Amino acid sequence: MTLLLGFGAVNTGNNLIYLLVSALLGFMVISGILGKRNLDGLQVRLRFADEIYDGHPTLVGVELTNRRRFLPAQLIEVELGQEPEPVLFPLVPAGEQEAGRLLLTLSGRGPRTFSSIHIRSRYPINFFVRSLQLAIEERCVIFPAPQPCAPPPTSSGRLPAGEQAVPQRGQEGDVDRIHEYRPGDPLRLIHWKLSAKHDQFKVKDLAAVSGDPLWVDPRACPGASLEERLRCAVYLINLCGRQNRPVGLKLPGHRFSPATGRLHRLKLLHHLAGYGKH
Repeated sequence: MTLLLGFGAVNTGNNLIYLLVSALLGFMVISGILGKRNLDGLQVRLRFADEIYDGHPTLVGVELTNRRRFLPAQLIEVELGQEPEPVLFPLVPAGEQEAGRLLLTLSGRGPRTFSSIHIRSRYPINFFVRSLQLAIEERCVIFPAPQPCAPPPTSSGRLPAGEQAVPQRGQEGDVDRIHEYRPGDPLRLIHWKLSAKHDQFKVKDLAAVSGDPLWVDPRACPGASLEERLRCAVYLINLCGRQNRPVGLKLPGHRFSPATGRLHRLKLLHHLAGYGKH
């Protein structure tokens, strides 16, 4: 439209059209300068979840920091790769930080490094969409996707049969100790006889129970390929985690003793994610 008016002003010599074209051109220049300035002084960080599985959608935290001292950042869109839905930050005040979430589907197990991220903005009036590529240094580990399977007969190292108490709270074990009632304690765990002798409710702490330890060896897991065997191993490790069952891992040259707990389970999954990569 501005160009058409400019040609019309040249052909007709109409001063009013000249003034109108000058105002439009000035407005375009100002909007371009504001749009470019809107992308300056921004920093982006990614926050990955502890568990990311191959081919499974996962939410990634996005932190946008406006390092400018005075001007806010407006209508900033952040995208990673070719994902169709960027995260929008309508307003980030000067010197502050806003957080959002980006839905990603990452493929391929193992470590993944992200060295750049795209930001763009339609500010101030959607005349232009300005974009900028920011350098970042973010890393995550993608685990093999779990695939249900039965544990191989040769993978379990058997201790004496039966359930064993572990040193943490549970819902089904023997009474470990008695404590005073706290908000959120299950009513079924109230020790009514002991509570009747005191002015306060007494609640039973039950020891968690775990089954016999399970040894997982990817080489012995069912599957036609290495990836299928690794997916089976991940499923078995996660299953033991849900059942509070000690699980160990056998790899060529490495042996991780059976244990329980989330940190132990994540350590085993990290080793499976990098298995055969080096």
